[in-house]
Amino acid sequence: MRSLFGTDGIRGKAGEYPLDPATVSRIGAALAVSLRDRGRTGPLTVVVGCDTRVSSPGIVAALAGGLRAAGAEVRFAGVVPTPAVAHLVKALGADAGISVSASHNAWPDNGIKLFSWEGKKLPDAVEASIERLIATAEAVPPFEMPEDPALADLYETHLVDTLPARLDGLRIVVDCANGAAFRVAPEAFRRAGAEVIPLAVSPDGRNINEGCGALHPDAMAGAVVMAGADLGLALDGDADRAMLADGQGRVLDGDDVLLLWALELEREGKRPDAVVGTVMSNWGLEEALGARGIRLVRAAVGDRYVVEEMERCGALLGGEQSGHLIRADLTTTGDGTLTGLHVAASVAATRVPLATGPRLVRAPQVLVNVKVRERVPFESIPGFSGLMTSAEERIAGSGRILVRYSGTELLARVMVEGVEPSTVESIAGELAGVLRQAVGVPA
Repeated sequence: MRSLFGTDGIRGKAGEYPLDPATVSRIGAALAVSLRDRGRTGPLTVVVGCDTRVSSPGIVAALAGGLRAAGAEVRFAGVVPTPAVAHLVKALGADAGISVSASHNAWPDNGIKLFSWEGKKLPDAVEASIERLIATAEAVPPFEMPEDPALADLYETHLVDTLPARLDGLRIVVDCANGAAFRVAPEAFRRAGAEVIPLAVSPDGRNINEGCGALHPDAMAGAVVMAGADLGLALDGDADRAMLADGQGRVLDGDDVLLLWALELEREGKRPDAVVGTVMSNWGLEEALGARGIRLVRAAVGDRYVVEEMERCGALLGGEQSGHLIRADLTTTGDGTLTGLHVAASVAATRVPLATGPRLVRAPQVLVNVKVRERVPFESIPGFSGLMTSAEERIAGSGRILVRYSGTELLARVMVEGVEPSTVESIAGELAGVLRQAVGVPA
C-alpha cells in the first residue's frame, strides 16, 4: 500500500519525513529514473515551481540535487502557481513538472505535486512505481537553482491569450492568499485590461492562507463591496482553486462556477453533453444542468480524478465544489487565475453583472470536518455503521450522505444533503459526534 502519495501528491510537515532533505532528494532522483523507465529518451528536463512558504526554497534545492544526480536538467520558474508548472511543462516540451506547495494547508506544511510531460497529474499506478523507486534511491546534497523569470511571464501571456474578450472597464478584487500567485495573478488581470485591487500580496513565508484567499473568501467579498468592484477572486496558496464573489459580495464556489461556465459554453454554441463534478457536488447543480439536458457525471474527490473522468466521457468542463475548475480546451489541471479571468471575460462580453446572472439553487447541504488522530476504517468504529444505516433510511429518496477521509489532511468529512434542513443538520451532527468521540483529536 502506498504511504507517501495522497489525493494531491506528497504532503506533510516541512523538514520531517517525507519532506526531510534526504527523502526529498530521493523523490527527485526517483522521478528521473521513472521517466527513463516510461520511455523518455535523450536529455531529461523537469520544470519546478514553488509557493511562498519559508520551507519551499530548501525543498526545491533538495529536489534539484536528486534530479541532477539522476541525469535531469532543472528549469526553475521561481514562485508560480501550480497550474503554471503544468502549462510550462507542455509549453517547453519538458519531460515532467514539480510544484512545491501544500496548497491550502497552513505554512508549516509543504508538499510535492508531480506532473507528466502532458502537464497532467500522475495516475495512481505511476505514483506507486515512483514510491517504490524512492525506497532504493540514493540521497545527495541539495543544489540551489537559479530562477528563470521568463517562465512566469510565459505563463501570464498564456493566461491572457486564452481570453475571448478583454476586461477593460472592469474593477476586480484579486486575493492571492499571500501565496504562489501573488505576482502573476494581479499582473495577468492588468494585462487583460482590468483595474485590479490586490489583496494578500505580501507573503512573508508564514502568512500563506492566513485569514485570506479561497479558505476565507469573506475577506475578498467584503473588499468587493467596499470598493464597488464588479467581482472578486480569491485563490488558495498554490492558486489551483478559485472562489469568486459578485458585485453584491455573494460568494460563488466551484458548483456555481461550473454552472456559469456551462451556460457560457452554451451561449458560444458549445453546449456540453456532460459536465464532470465530484461526489461532493451539490444536488442543485445536477438539477440545474439536467434542466438544460446536460448530465452531471460524478468523480472521486481530487482534480486529477475529475480530469481522468473528463477524458473517459469526453467532457470539456469539470471541477470541484472546492474551486478546482478545468476547461479541457484551456488547461490540464485546476487553474484559479484562469477561472477568474474567464468569468470576468464573460461579464465583459455580455455586460451582464455577475450579481444578476443565473444563480444555482442549492439543496440544503451541511459539511462537517472532524480532526482525527488516524484514518481508521469507518466500519470498525463501534456503532457507526448502524448509525449510517438509520441515517440513510431517514433521508432515503430526498437526499444523500457521504463520509470520507481527506486525502491531504487528518480530517474526516461528513457531508449530508437533503430537502429538509433540520434533518440534514441533525444527521450531520450525530455522525460527526460519533467520529469525534471515537477517533477525534481532543480539544
